[in-house]
Amino acid sequence: MSHLRRRKRVRQKISGTGDRPRLSVFRSLKHIYAQLIDDELGVTLAEASTLSPELKETVTNGSNVEAAQRVGALIAQKAKQQEIEVAIFDRGGHLYHGRIRALAEAAREEGLKF
Repeated sequence: MSHLRRRKRVRQKISGTGDRPRLSVFRSLKHIYAQLIDDELGVTLAEASTLSPELKETVTNGSNVEAAQRVGALIAQKAKQQEIEVAIFDRGGHLYHGRIRALAEAAREEGLKF
């Protein structure tokens, strides 16, 4: 099953709130992106990616596991700044493996719970 069909099915079931936002992960061939989203208000609370100014100079290849780990750590730090401790993980229909797993585990190591 394609990740697009899986993403559509999963998004019908999960939704983020202000207290527990949705940690949405988007993966392209060159970069990885993470957002904390409050679906009730339709706003993005925090974002991090391999194109973020904090990581852009240090990450040479945005499509590997190391880059995903750095993005996961950065999104968790931004969540802490906004006093967000718990999130709902939305892997975007991708399997929990490779870059998706690396991002999730790095965010957990930095203290974000899901």
